[in-house]
Amino acid sequence: MSKLLKYLRPYRWLIVLMFVFLITENMAVLYLPAIMADIVNNGIILSVQENISRQYYIVQRGFVMLAVTLLSGLAAICSGYLAPRIAAGAARDIRRDMFIKVESFSQKEFDTFSSASLITRCTNDVQQIRELTNMSARLLFFAPLMGIGGVIMAVNQSVAMSWIIGLAVIVLIGFTALIIPTVMPRFRILQGLMDRLNKVARESLHGLMVIRAFSTQKHEMKRFDDVNSEIYDIAVFVTRVMGIAGPIMTFILGGTQILVIWVGAQHIAASDIMIGDMMAFMMYAVQVIFAFMLLTMVLVVVPRSIVSAGRIAEVLETEPAIADPDETANFSESDEGFVRFENVSFRYPNAEADAISGISFTAYPGQTTAIIGPTGAGKSTIAQLFMRFYDVNDGAITVNGADVRKLKQTDLREKIGYVPQKGQLISGTIASNISYGNPDASEEVIRQAALVSQAIEFIEEKSEGFEGEIGQKGGNVSGGQRQRLSIARALAINPDILVFDDSFSALDFQTDKALRKALKEHATQATVIVIAQRIGTIMNSEQILVLEEGQIVGRGTHAELLENCPSYREIAESQGVTL
Repeated sequence: MSKLLKYLRPYRWLIVLMFVFLITENMAVLYLPAIMADIVNNGIILSVQENISRQYYIVQRGFVMLAVTLLSGLAAICSGYLAPRIAAGAARDIRRDMFIKVESFSQKEFDTFSSASLITRCTNDVQQIRELTNMSARLLFFAPLMGIGGVIMAVNQSVAMSWIIGLAVIVLIGFTALIIPTVMPRFRILQGLMDRLNKVARESLHGLMVIRAFSTQKHEMKRFDDVNSEIYDIAVFVTRVMGIAGPIMTFILGGTQILVIWVGAQHIAASDIMIGDMMAFMMYAVQVIFAFMLLTMVLVVVPRSIVSAGRIAEVLETEPAIADPDETANFSESDEGFVRFENVSFRYPNAEADAISGISFTAYPGQTTAIIGPTGAGKSTIAQLFMRFYDVNDGAITVNGADVRKLKQTDLREKIGYVPQKGQLISGTIASNISYGNPDASEEVIRQAALVSQAIEFIEEKSEGFEGEIGQKGGNVSGGQRQRLSIARALAINPDILVFDDSFSALDFQTDKALRKALKEHATQATVIVIAQRIGTIMNSEQILVLEEGQIVGRGTHAELLENCPSYREIAESQGVTL
């Protein structure tokens, strides 16, 4: 929690101002019972004198009470205005920094924090902090002032009855000490369950077509109900504990009032105190107990907020495994477009074996280097290492003569047009998706990219053309259309290097052929790296690498590999390619 206090620093003057208002409100609230006691006591004394004098005194003191009440109300309104502003501002800053931090995460961090957990931390956990900040801004400061001030003023009214407040405070502290250890562990479990619930919900929504195709709705409903029921059980338990706390505190409050009246009546009878003093003492006793009730309300929120603060701090303090170096290298003009893998080996975190080992090759500008192999051979791993989504364990990868680990990530990726295996689109228009990596792209550049990627045909069929809307995650276009728009997006930045990670798999053979032909004519100087499953997609490449179990088992042109590489020939035969 202390690590998040820095987010309150920008609002320190507002906090100081709010505390001034709270102190004013508190002093006014504490002063009112004393005024009332003075009116009652002096009213009784003045009753034996002229009636005019008594009325004048009561009216005069009444105006004082009215002025104090108005001052208290005004201070409460001002502090009530500032508290939400401070809390909302701090929450906004926390969410912003969390989003920035998550954007800097490498794939390793995403493997550690699930997407569902990160969403919960950025929303639900931040909301818990906002609520605590909003409440504590008033209650954590106001309640202690009211409690301490109430005790001092009560003792000032009657020292003989002060033991009553002491007894009530001891009972309240004991009761609070029982509640907090009871609910604290439940809140920690609850936040973890919220992560699980989000995860199950996201998986079910994303895989809805698969779920319906296999009629597994009941199975998914059971998964959701299992987590949902656990949340329900904990929420019911916590609510019951708090439900018991309210009546018990009300009972303590009522008992204290009865005790004050009973003991006070005896002191009045013995002429130790006056009626006004007893009434003021009772009001101060109520204020003290009410202050403890407010503190208890906050202390119930505090455990859950502490858990949330820890989860937020865990994200903010996580240092990405992939970071920019302190001293960056420069690209070599003589090696522009050259991509070299030099004896590269890589193992995924917690894996038992290397995904790839001893990989060495050079991709040349103006040529296409293709990578093919069975599923799990390590093809996509090469693409992810090349983009520096992971760092190699051994060896080195150089782009334009510079080791990728010594380059700024933005500088590296500005040179590369990357098309992932699964086309990802952003909500917006077709034009905004194509120009996503190049916001300043002209209409001509956007159109040319669409033309080369073979997306122009279906774009022009739409009445809005390039201004046609793209739904969330591209849900209103087909898989092949998403893939072509993803390719157009990579082409629009006019990169030195193009990487296609099995990006033609969703295309039919005719579109695949037309796209490769247009790409050959358009990207004449670019270094093209194609990862593919179909030999028809790569057979005209200047260099083909055959991967098997993370190692290169074949290297050459299509004709050379058919003659010299049994693994490649086996793939060709399985796909019906003429030998």
